[in-house]
Amino acid sequence: MKFLVVCVCLCVVVEYVKSYQYDNETAMVADAVAQQLPDFRRRHPKPIGVWTTTTGDPIDIRDTVTLNTDLFNSKQLFRANAHLNRERIPERLVHAKGIGAYGYFEVTNDVSEYTTADVFTGIGKKTPLVGRLSTSIQNIGGSDLSRETKGISIKFYTEQGNLDLLCLNIPIFLYRDPMDILHFAHSFKRNPRTDAFDNNARWDFMISKPEFVHTFLWLNSDFGLPDGYRKMDIFAIHPYELYNKHGERFYVKFNFRTNVGLFNLTDAQAAAIGIEDPDYYNTDLYNAIAEKNYPSWRLDMDILTKDQLTHLDYDPFDLTRLWKRGTYRTVTVGKLVFNRLVDNHFKDAELAAYSPDNLVPGILGPADLVFRARKISYPDTQNYRLGGNHDNIRVNAPIYDKTYNRDGTPPVLDNMKDVPNYYANTFNGPIPYVDENRPTDRLFILHRNAVDLQPMAEFYNEIVDTDAHRQRIAGHFAQMLVDVAPDIEKKALYILTLIDTGLGGRVKAELKTLRAVVPQERRNRIAQCIASAS
Repeated sequence: MKFLVVCVCLCVVVEYVKSYQYDNETAMVADAVAQQLPDFRRRHPKPIGVWTTTTGDPIDIRDTVTLNTDLFNSKQLFRANAHLNRERIPERLVHAKGIGAYGYFEVTNDVSEYTTADVFTGIGKKTPLVGRLSTSIQNIGGSDLSRETKGISIKFYTEQGNLDLLCLNIPIFLYRDPMDILHFAHSFKRNPRTDAFDNNARWDFMISKPEFVHTFLWLNSDFGLPDGYRKMDIFAIHPYELYNKHGERFYVKFNFRTNVGLFNLTDAQAAAIGIEDPDYYNTDLYNAIAEKNYPSWRLDMDILTKDQLTHLDYDPFDLTRLWKRGTYRTVTVGKLVFNRLVDNHFKDAELAAYSPDNLVPGILGPADLVFRARKISYPDTQNYRLGGNHDNIRVNAPIYDKTYNRDGTPPVLDNMKDVPNYYANTFNGPIPYVDENRPTDRLFILHRNAVDLQPMAEFYNEIVDTDAHRQRIAGHFAQMLVDVAPDIEKKALYILTLIDTGLGGRVKAELKTLRAVVPQERRNRIAQCIASAS
């Protein structure tokens, strides 16, 4: 009888393998996030199969409890605990909190005169992709509603290999010296003793590296709090080097412009939303895709020719500044669409690995030093976080690959079976090809060491176009400075005044107003807010 029961169980397992297919369709409801589990039950009115161990052995109901049993004879307890203890992987240093989605890129304009990249040639061509949308400073479990850079990393599964574009919601980068990433990450994350974010550390670092202030002008402006991932533009930051079939070079910036329109939140709106839903960005994206209101962006390229580089009065490879208007031309390439939810967050978002150096023929790596450092550091952190074979994880695997890499920590896929494991060989292992269009010379850049405050002044006076907006920026800076040490405050105000005398004056006035309310009164106001909310 016991044998028969086991046979029935095994038959059910086989049937489960055959019949259970997750079609990734979610019912159109007011809040798809809240309805995810009820929706699963709707699609699967009966259990999807028999519970098994990880090796496929059916689990008897008596092995699901340990009360009044001999623990050392428990079939499941130690296996379950052992896996639980290993369930987490290292958290990303930055952009730890995020959400994933699948979609496609469609070419809408012919740009073959600029690049041979297959992903961007042939009007109507669609390339599948996966993306990870994230906020930069928060730990896993933090709030989306914070003034920090938001990111979208995109992996295009092209026929020539994977192309990764790592983008931010503002069109400039924090730094231009790769050495600064370590100290930026430490100063803007949590204090090692208090485990709290520390404005003294942040401003102390920024007054030593004033180029960082430009990013924080953007983040403390109205652009600093997008109304979700769908409603912000995204920028690939680096000037990429493209080449066409004639070997001609072009230097381009990839800019994704949201099709739904730019919308931002006020501080009050963000605070209110954050109380109710700190995962607001994630839930907004999930619900939009579930309701088939697919997020989409138009991809534009800003283009400079090789000849134009020698006639510019600014450094186009300085990531901390914008390209000057009128010095480049812009063409549209196509559209990016996210139209499918991930099946499993860990499998499709946490295990996803993006690297700036994942490029394809027709697109060469940018010439700036930050890119050259990132192409080394990203694979290194992924080797630490996910293992040396992270490119074999399903979400990271390209459409086609033939390598001489072997063995190591799984996954190894088919481990290249019996193919020769060394190159060069005469036994018909994979061989390299010759890209006849690829330029043979290299661009060498000398970067200036001096700090240029002009781009910050241009942002404050031109891109920010109203005094009310400038006042809000000053108010945000004052909030960051109100509790810092006096010498740090003095130096910060000096730098802000050098950027624009009006900015320095506004921040100083805002600080005076804030300090008119003594610290204890400010604490009392916070306590009153908490009491009224409860």
